[in-house]
Amino acid sequence: MSKVPSITLNNGVRMPQLGYGVWQVPDDEATAAVANALEAGYRSIDTAAVYQNEEGTGKAIAASGIAREDLFITTKLWNSASETWTRDSVLREFDASLTRLGLDYVDLYLIHWPRAVREDYLTVLRAFGEIAESGRARAVGVSNFQPAHLNRVLAETPVVPAVNQVELHPYLQQAELRAYHAGHGIATEAWSPLGQGKELLGDPVVVRIAEKHGRTPAQVVLRWHLQLGNVVIPKSVTPARIRENFDVFGFELDGEDMAAFSALDNGTRLGPHPDSFDEF
Repeated sequence: MSKVPSITLNNGVRMPQLGYGVWQVPDDEATAAVANALEAGYRSIDTAAVYQNEEGTGKAIAASGIAREDLFITTKLWNSASETWTRDSVLREFDASLTRLGLDYVDLYLIHWPRAVREDYLTVLRAFGEIAESGRARAVGVSNFQPAHLNRVLAETPVVPAVNQVELHPYLQQAELRAYHAGHGIATEAWSPLGQGKELLGDPVVVRIAEKHGRTPAQVVLRWHLQLGNVVIPKSVTPARIRENFDVFGFELDGEDMAAFSALDNGTRLGPHPDSFDEF
């Protein structure tokens, strides 16, 4: 992990700026995928209850031989629409995640969606405050929250989220949200940092910058994130690509490159909008 820069969260906890995400990795494949990532040098692993691969992820962590204090493990509460969330149900879900992971604590625990149409995210965040105080989560935060949701969290709960994990890539740069985070001491973490597909990685601007630096399109996109200050969690199950996504520290984008990336922002979302999503 020595080559991976860290950021300091608002409670003093250090978080690696580059991690490995396991979204859409089946549980029976997660053990090998996470093992490959740890072998490549990743020390931050991002999973979630709804991914249904916490057990496979936990097996890789246990078998790795890496000291627990050298790892940074994130999971998330799937605050499903089928349940009205209470303090006790949140604590039960957290305990279940720890059991599946085989861990005594996680480094970061996130609520997966605001589900703003029902507003019980405030109840969830209050319970998260208790979890953080217990030390079983070294930091707590949110995912897919917009400024209006964060304003309510800050006004109506004792929790200041350490992280907001959101869809963020060159086609959806979230400048307003990143500025809000910067003003409130919240770290920005990008899911789908590579845009989930070939369109972004085949964009002529991205390809030109990659060729300029003798790197792959994925590597220059990840480098763009890092230089913006984002935390990134690229996902792949291909060992070579896992290693490629980790190899982003031997070069820097210049001002011209960063400006070219900035011009790619067109507001394209790949996932649902947080203001209206309340399914599953």
